[in-house]
Amino acid sequence: MTGLRPPGLLRALALGMCLLAGAAGAQTPAPPVTTPDLQLAPQPGTAKQPGGEAMGAADAGPDYAAWEALASRAEAATADRTSTDSALDRMRAQLADWREALLVAQSANSTRIATLRTQIAALGPAPAEGETEADELATRRTELTDQLVRLQAPGIAADEAYRRADGLISEIDRIVRERQADELLRLWPMPINPANWPAAMRALTDTGVRLWAETRTAVARPAARQQLADNLPLILALLVFAMVLIWRGRHWMEHLTWRLQEHASARGAKIWALLVSLGQIVIPSVGVMALTHALQLTGLLGAVGSVVVEVFPAIGFMFFAARWLGGRIFPKGSTKDSALTLTPERRAEGRFHVASFGVLLGLDMLRAAAMDPVRVGDAAQAVLSLPILVVGGLQLLRIGQLLLLHVRNGAAAGGTPGYRDRLIVILGRVTIAVGVVGPVLAAVGYVSAGQAMVYPAAMSLGLAGMLYILQTLVGDVYALATRNEEAGREALIPVLVGFVLTLATAPLFALIWGARLADMTELWTRFREGFQLGETRVSPTDFLFFAMLFAFGYGLTRLFQGALKTTILPKTSLDQGGQNAIVAGVGYVGIFLAGLVAINSAGIDLSGLAIVAGALSVGIGFGLQNIVSNFVSGIILLIERPVSEGDWIEVGGVQGVVKAISVRSTRIQTFDRTDVIVPNTDLIAGQVTNWTHFNLSGRLIVPIGVAYGSDTRKVERILREIAEAQPLAVLNPPPLIAFMGFGADAMNFEIRVILRDVNFSLSVRTEINHAIATRFAKEGVDMPFAQRDLWIRNPDAIREALSKPAPAARPESAPAALAVTPQIPQRDQVAHESRAPLEDLPPDDDADSDTEDSR
Repeated sequence: MTGLRPPGLLRALALGMCLLAGAAGAQTPAPPVTTPDLQLAPQPGTAKQPGGEAMGAADAGPDYAAWEALASRAEAATADRTSTDSALDRMRAQLADWREALLVAQSANSTRIATLRTQIAALGPAPAEGETEADELATRRTELTDQLVRLQAPGIAADEAYRRADGLISEIDRIVRERQADELLRLWPMPINPANWPAAMRALTDTGVRLWAETRTAVARPAARQQLADNLPLILALLVFAMVLIWRGRHWMEHLTWRLQEHASARGAKIWALLVSLGQIVIPSVGVMALTHALQLTGLLGAVGSVVVEVFPAIGFMFFAARWLGGRIFPKGSTKDSALTLTPERRAEGRFHVASFGVLLGLDMLRAAAMDPVRVGDAAQAVLSLPILVVGGLQLLRIGQLLLLHVRNGAAAGGTPGYRDRLIVILGRVTIAVGVVGPVLAAVGYVSAGQAMVYPAAMSLGLAGMLYILQTLVGDVYALATRNEEAGREALIPVLVGFVLTLATAPLFALIWGARLADMTELWTRFREGFQLGETRVSPTDFLFFAMLFAFGYGLTRLFQGALKTTILPKTSLDQGGQNAIVAGVGYVGIFLAGLVAINSAGIDLSGLAIVAGALSVGIGFGLQNIVSNFVSGIILLIERPVSEGDWIEVGGVQGVVKAISVRSTRIQTFDRTDVIVPNTDLIAGQVTNWTHFNLSGRLIVPIGVAYGSDTRKVERILREIAEAQPLAVLNPPPLIAFMGFGADAMNFEIRVILRDVNFSLSVRTEINHAIATRFAKEGVDMPFAQRDLWIRNPDAIREALSKPAPAARPESAPAALAVTPQIPQRDQVAHESRAPLEDLPPDDDADSDTEDSR
């Protein structure tokens, strides 16, 4: 590669810094600037003593005389239609300072006022009409009331002044917004009208002539020529330095960035590539700054030339930032790191459009700086603005089409459009609409409206691109920290950080689309002021203090719960259910106390919420009665403990082990390892079977059937021996062998045995059945099986049908209608026919074989 390598670039930057430092020392000092005397309003919170010394707000409070003068001037300015926007903004800034000071003054003597109110309340209620009280109490009540009135007076005055300042600020904001709306809807001279084109040509010609005249006048001055000669070596060095950085600096950084991206698999290479790529903005911008400084050192710039040269750094930064942003969104390399799914040709087109828009914004800035709006006129401004808007609209149109093309390429590749793709579709369509509507509005004369659409749309796209780059950077940093590049970017923390970044850019989007900085500061002021809750104003600071105290109390509660559960309660005689109930109750009480202490410490007065609480109680009684019922049932469960964690219960057809009891529901794990959530009301109001609440012992019943003809005493002895041989069987009372009766197929017995732990009933039943099968086989006791006797209701009809000879085979040519199939009578066809067992049928060999075949 030809040109300087990065080490040479570092040396060039060091040389440039030295040149700029020398330029600052060699520059001719500017003459002192004199400013007219401005009558500044007295600062809020200060007053003048008779001697003229300022007295602080802590001593005398706000100077209401100065405030009255400022408020009167502000009222006059809002009533005067000729007041400029800049004058209104300055007035608004002073009013905002006063409003903040008055807000602080509202809480003056608040501590003493609260003490006086408690003192008055301690005297008891004031006597009703016609009643009297003791002279000492009446005198003391009067004194305290007079003190309270005097102490409340500064706060009341500050509140009145605060409301006046707030109203004036709102009035100024309304006037400025109405003027902005009028400007957007103002109809300029139509730029597509050829009659307005000569005005634009004259404006361009006049600007060029003025620049030439200023330069020629400066050259004619001996002082200017002497300054040029003195600074010529430094100027030449700065020009060379600037040209090197502007021409080659970006290329060096781009090559270094590309080499780092090629090794993106190395840990942290993407992060370093992004940081190094910022040099594509910084280094050429430093070159533009050096060029600007060199031109200023010549001393040949006039009024217009100085204004034009001063905007060079901003124009250069805008252009190089646009090129860098286009390179990051539409990269040259592989598509794996590309934000959009596009072909290399389309990505190259995207880079061109983004960089071109940076040029357009720079040209519009240069036009606005070089041409005085009052001097050139509206017609010239409209005509000169239209070409820039038209080209910008076409570029927005094409960028919107590229965004839609990305979504179509993703769908063609078999991907499912997600939330991000849907946002891109909306963004692309809005961009296309702005690219068409903006230039059309400007062409018909609404130039301000066109500019308010095209330029903010382009800057919004750039800010969205920056937001994507920052979110990608956060994901890469998190992946580097967790050493998991695949799952690191999709983790929760990068997503939350990206969401916070998106919220943080909301004010920037608002400023881009025409919101005033004063509007943003007003929103922040309203946020800091907080809201009224009862008789207390709650600010974000109070809320933060409340959250910190509550979090501290909650942490202490959890620590105390842990100590109870692991250290204290295991050493007591309480069962596990009781321990869990105590731990849960301590948690509820601790959370309640933490919230109560945090509310009182933050100074939040909840007395004003009594009416709201009463209204909510009615709603709770009707709409939330089930939830409240479950909550109360949960408290009862924790106190009475009819059901505890670890119990084997059966409720509502659900049988399992209790795993957790909360204030609303109870979680039961069935023996199929499935969790069933049961409302606590069902456990309190319904029928619950608790197998293991007070003790683990329980009865097991095992039914057995033996064949008829078996020795019943022998069977009873075998079953008793099997039952008594079980290790978990309780021998007092001994197992009971019950002869239950005679069944259809067997004689029925039951083993009834008490187990020490009913939780093992299934395994004990299995062992008993195995033992029964083994002993019965050994002792010769037969197991019964189901027996059924088959009776035929119409044996005569069946016998007659079977005795008939089989029909002769019909020829193949015979029609199907001649085929005759003998019909076998149905079993339940004749209800009154005689019934006979199957053994009564005649012993006909043919019939037997046919019967077997039919079976």
